[in-house]
Amino acid sequence: MRLGAHLSIAKGLDKAAETAANIGANTFQFFTRNPRGGRARIITEKEAASWQAKRRQHDLFPVVGHLPYTVNMAAAAEKSFAFAKMVISDDLQRMDAVGVEYLVVHPGSHVGAGREKGIKKIIESLEEAFIPSRGKTMLLLETMAGQGTEVGSLRDIQEILSALGHPERLGVCLDTCHLTAAGYDFLQKEEVARLADDLAELVGLERVKALHINDSMFPPNSKRDRHARIGQGYLGREGILNVIAHPVFSGLPLLLETPVDDYLEYKDEIELLRSWTE
Repeated sequence: MRLGAHLSIAKGLDKAAETAANIGANTFQFFTRNPRGGRARIITEKEAASWQAKRRQHDLFPVVGHLPYTVNMAAAAEKSFAFAKMVISDDLQRMDAVGVEYLVVHPGSHVGAGREKGIKKIIESLEEAFIPSRGKTMLLLETMAGQGTEVGSLRDIQEILSALGHPERLGVCLDTCHLTAAGYDFLQKEEVARLADDLAELVGLERVKALHINDSMFPPNSKRDRHARIGQGYLGREGILNVIAHPVFSGLPLLLETPVDDYLEYKDEIELLRSWTE
């Protein structure tokens, strides 16, 4: 099982690799730049070389970058839209240069302009910033909770993929909290099977590359994205196990984004999840 957590690379990718090893992870996720701003730290050749050695030493594969929350591909405002395109293009190159397999992005928010216009802007953004990119890093659209003016349901993602001609390097990242908020009740095994069927029909199972494993503070269809610690929310042990034991999802990298005060706290949750699956 590939199991890890969202960590910081503020002190370097190589230092994050050491943290991952210390918490018992064999994969991890990180923000590619300031999550609430946009500044990107420079990854030197020395750091990149150290990082590659550390990831091999600790068997950290695959690794996932996450774009900052300030990226909104559906933005109507030209400044925000231009920023989103710049960051996607730039970070695809930055992540490819250091061998990061996947780059996750929230599709965006139409901010009142309407779903149709929001999706149109996302398609335009990806046409300009993603399609021309050349590299191995795969861009993953994350499934969202459906709160407010978010774009990011499976049907939204299907529409985006279809409009772009289903490009090879465009995939999907799932989130158990978001999917719960969007209406899937993972306390029922039939609902996990329904998700697998919906993915197969709408986006293709081969495009699903990562899973954010989060408990949810709220029940299904709440449209509220509030993560809870593993086993302490609506999903509990049963709901989480129903998802990660399903053959469609068991082989994905499982990434914790639960609320912690210190990244080392993820060690307890990783040990808990491993104990549930032994």
